[in-house]
This record gives sequence, structure tokens and C-alpha cells, in this order.
Amino acid sequence: MEHTTDWRAIGWAVGWLLAVLVLFAYGLGVPLTGTGGRFRRVWRAAAILLSGAAVALLAVAAITLNDTHVDLTREKLYTPSPLALAVAAGLREPVHITYFFQGQDPNARRTLELLKLMAHQNSQLTVEGIDPDKQPTLAATKGVKIYNAALIQAGDRQVIVQGTDEAEVAVGIQRALRERQVRVCFLEGHNEYSSDNEEFHTHLENGSEHNHDDATSKVIETTGHGIGRLRRSLESIGYDIQRVPLATLAGVPSECGLVIDANPRTTWLPGESLALRHYLEQGGAVLWLLDLGFSLEPGLAKLLQELGVEPLQAVVEDPLSHYGQDHEMVAVTGYPPHPITARAAYSFYPGVRPLGMPAPVAGITAVPLIKSGTSSTVHAVTGIDRREVVPAGARTAPATPGEQVLAVASEGRLAAGAKPFRVVVVGDADFASNSFYPYMANSDLSLSMVRWLAREETLTALNARVPVPALVLLTDSQLQAVYLVTAVGLPLLAVLGGLIVWWRRR
Repeated sequence: MEHTTDWRAIGWAVGWLLAVLVLFAYGLGVPLTGTGGRFRRVWRAAAILLSGAAVALLAVAAITLNDTHVDLTREKLYTPSPLALAVAAGLREPVHITYFFQGQDPNARRTLELLKLMAHQNSQLTVEGIDPDKQPTLAATKGVKIYNAALIQAGDRQVIVQGTDEAEVAVGIQRALRERQVRVCFLEGHNEYSSDNEEFHTHLENGSEHNHDDATSKVIETTGHGIGRLRRSLESIGYDIQRVPLATLAGVPSECGLVIDANPRTTWLPGESLALRHYLEQGGAVLWLLDLGFSLEPGLAKLLQELGVEPLQAVVEDPLSHYGQDHEMVAVTGYPPHPITARAAYSFYPGVRPLGMPAPVAGITAVPLIKSGTSSTVHAVTGIDRREVVPAGARTAPATPGEQVLAVASEGRLAAGAKPFRVVVVGDADFASNSFYPYMANSDLSLSMVRWLAREETLTALNARVPVPALVLLTDSQLQAVYLVTAVGLPLLAVLGGLIVWWRRR
């Protein structure tokens, strides 16, 4: 998101400057002495001076009440991030921040100024700075004994955030405003992607051929595929994380605000499908990332059918819109309207399976969330690479080219008297894995799904920043367009210019 300019504040500043210049010019032309007696001349001079002082005070008051902040640094070091400003501007209840800073630390002083700038966005936010070295008694009464820490208070709730990043303080504000703590539960037991894997690259490599366009990751050994980056992002924006081996439990723990099942590889047990059904009947939320090769247990297949989703045993490829040179890494640049995809941009899905959309049962609404392009096609999975052979009787997608549904959002009630649930099913898990999560809009879309499932889609979307190498990644059609412009268009333009010059000089 780009930094926006507060033209209203700048208008006040310019107006104040013009008013002062006009007053100064007028004052130069007004004589302090005039005709009449001495007493009259003194009163005239005093009236002019008092009038000028009153106008100046009014001008100062106007500019103070409409303070203007101008940051001329290229990196905008002295301007809060747009998302932090959005959090401050969106406050609907009072929030007080006490920032304990070390006076010798320039970064801490800068953070305090940024927090004060955030407070200018909304009267509901107040900021107080305390230097424990100069105000030890006041710091002791607050109960905070560390430097560069923000004590965020909202009602009877409080959160402490340590650091000099105003974005982290904005995350703390959202955490303090939460009336309930949301716990995200990652299911385990069927060779799902590990939520503890924190490596940059998630493949076991012994050569340089497979590096996802990153020369720095030629040989990296990890314990397997992982989804640790998503887990760490969720922790950084205030969600609790729990690992749940569902097969060993009587049901989904009641404290799970939402459940994530990232790429199960072995078929569920009937009891697990029944546990998830009961969890949804209690108003739960589930994010299913069902990659190629996963065979559905009949109870789970029936549950998804009732939700209006049918994972098909096929793979989608798009010869025109794909990531890099692989047609099976389907790229998506446009989305059907939905709160999850309202701000989504270019994302891609390696080896994604299409989803059928049968009619859901009464009381449930299912809508397509992500679709491939009109040039995409599908073919059945027959046992390539790590994919399993198509099970007997499993339905495959037709080979007719055209848009394919890649993700579905479903919500409603499974039965009369049941609580409303929310479910998102995606035919791919790789897009949220460590290898691909930070690129393009994959991380934004993954976190947006979680927010919607947690019923926090109205909160300002704060995303954890994931460090990645600086890359420019384009779809195949975008690469062709760049090639045509640079390799064909520009030379032709130079030739045309030469012809025009030659024609005029003949």
C-alpha cells in the first residue's frame, strides 16, 4: 500500500503561510504614527499591534489544530506505515498507549513520534511517552521494567509489545481490542505439511536444477515440506497456535477458533470426519487445503458434498497464465467478488486440483472463491511424481477447456438449530507452503482466508512481513508482452524515427 498525502492538512499549512505573508505585507504599509494628539497616536499604535498579535495567535492556533507532517525521506522513515495509520483511524473505542523508551536510543524516539502521528488520526487513540531513566517512579507504577515497550490498554484489556516498529504496535492494538483470543489449530496425523518447518525452501535437494528462480537456494536440506511461514505469520499478528492430532482425540478441542488441514496425504478415519461435522455444527471454521492425490473418506466426501464442494481427481494447467515456465503452476489475476478476495492481487497455485460445486444442502451457501483463466484445461491424475493413481469410481474433471474453480467458500448451518459455520476449501496446499507463501499475493490471500474464517474480516488487514530475495516474477503472457515491447516495439520505433528523418531530408 502506498503512502497517501494529506492534502487537507497541507492546504491548512499553505493557507496559514499566505495569511501570515499578507499580514506581514499589510503591516509594512501601516504607519504607527498618525495625525492627532499624543494620546490618540499611542492608542492607534497599540490597536494596530494588538490586532496584529490577535491575528497571528489565531493563525498559530489554526495551524496547531491542523498540524501538517511532511516526510521528505525516500524511505518514509518518519511516517507511520499506511496499515498502522489505518488501524489508528479505524478505532471505535478508546485506546491508550504508554511507550517506555530509552532516551539515548534514536530509534525509540522516532517510534514515539510515529505513535503520536498515529494518535493524530483519531481522538480515540492517546499516546504517552515515559523515559524510565528520567521518570523511574512513574515507570514503576505502570509495572513495566523494559525499554522500548508499548503498554496498550483498551478497556480492561492490555497488551505489551516490545520493539521499535509501529506496525507491531498496530498489531498489538488489534490484539488488545479482541474480546476473545482466536486459536488456530493445525491438524496432524495424515502427513500434513508441518507447521514447525521454518526453512525458506521446503524441498530436499541435492543439486542446482530445482531452485524456484532463486540462485541462493541451490542446495538446502530440510525435513520435508512445511507451512511454518504461515504459522509464524499468524503468531505475529496475534493468533494462538495449537497442533491437534485429531485421530487420538474424541473431537476437535472446543478452544479451536478455526482448524487448518494443510495437505493431508493419507485418508481420514470415519471418526475424524464425524468429529469435523460435529465441530461445524457447533459453529466452527475450517480451512481445507486438499492437494492432488488425497483420497476422501466417504464420510468426509459426503460432508463436503453437503457444503457444495467436490474435489476432483485431476490437475489444472494454463498455457497462457502461469508462474514461470510451468503450465501447472496456474496464475490468477482476477477473482470473483468476496470479502476474502476484495484486495487480492496476482497469486499462483502449483499443481492445483479443480473443485466441482454440487448444490449444497438447504441453509448453506457456497460460492467460487478463486478461478483459473479461460485458457486453462484439466487432465486426470494417473500417478505422476508424488501423485496417487485415481481411485476406482472417483470422478474426474472433464477435459473441456475453460475456467476451473480452484477454491470455494461455504457458510451456513448444517442442520436446524446448528450454529453458523464457515469453510474454505482450496484444491492446493503448495501456494501456502514455505516455498511459495511469500511471493506475489499468496501470503495476503492465505491470511485473508484465516481472517474471514475467524470472523475478523472487518479488521484492518495487517500482514506479517516475510523476508525474501528481490525478484520480479511475471506470468508467461506478461513475459511475452515485455519481450514484444522491448525486443520488437522499441527497435521498430527507432527504425520508424530514422525513416521519418530520412524522408524529411530527401
